[in-house]
Amino acid sequence: MVVSESFKIVESAYGKAGVKILHVSQQGSVHTIRELEVETSLTLNNHKDYERGDNSDIIATDTQKNTVYILAKQYGISSPEEFGLILANHFISKYPWVVKAKVTLSAHPWQRVSDTAGRPHNHAFVSTPLSVRVASVLLIRGQMPVVSAGIRNLRVLKTTQSAFVNFVSDEYRSLPDFKDRLFSTIVTADWTYGKINQELDFDSAFSTAHASVLEVFAGPADKGIFSPSVQNSQFLTQKMILEKIPQVEQISISMPNVHYFGFDLSKFPRIPGLEGKCSGDVYLPVDKPSGQITSTLARGMITSKL
Repeated sequence: MVVSESFKIVESAYGKAGVKILHVSQQGSVHTIRELEVETSLTLNNHKDYERGDNSDIIATDTQKNTVYILAKQYGISSPEEFGLILANHFISKYPWVVKAKVTLSAHPWQRVSDTAGRPHNHAFVSTPLSVRVASVLLIRGQMPVVSAGIRNLRVLKTTQSAFVNFVSDEYRSLPDFKDRLFSTIVTADWTYGKINQELDFDSAFSTAHASVLEVFAGPADKGIFSPSVQNSQFLTQKMILEKIPQVEQISISMPNVHYFGFDLSKFPRIPGLEGKCSGDVYLPVDKPSGQITSTLARGMITSKL
């Protein structure tokens, strides 16, 4: 008896990546711009294109690309999240055989130029790559959309008010206690909205989350804020964002260590004065290997204060 083995496609999707778009809107003499890079991904209710080479249900990736530009022209781009919702709803509503649409977006950071009087310019902008704003919309037919947003490449550094002490001391340890150290990291954050309602302003929510990261990291300008560990700073950041943005259901943050080690000047004993403060301290940037600190905080973990 010969037993034939069967196979089943358990997951499939296809779409268009790297769709770049600049949208310019105008109210009177004031122009507003949004520059995005968009990726679309569709899952169909069948696999005949894979299994039999039947392309009759395929919405070509070029068609998906064209849809981005056409819908931007029709509806504008008020925020990455809103535009992602427009795209996902379009693919689900227009094509009955599409069962899942995912749209991923990243926004190029532009700010208005200020003139010599400090006034924001009506139509001139400067690129400000402080960080990258990202968003994602996942829409499964018959379900509510899942909207996520996030931050990429937010690099921060402070020269004091950070420590790392009293960690496990065994035969493998070589790292000493640091009661005062440089703290630098590149923040990656992703949060998911549990509620999409009229009170939710995606732009305002992103600004609040971004500002919360910097507030917990830096603290007041004159005194700063003490950090006993990256882990603790990460948790306090997540907690603040959940408290300030009630629509956020959970938030994940990654904060790898970006090390700066003091340069060993004891190798140069014939040069006087190097053992003291002299002009300041000299550090050697070391990017690898680096510690990786990640966590996710969900709303159920926050208790109400009555």
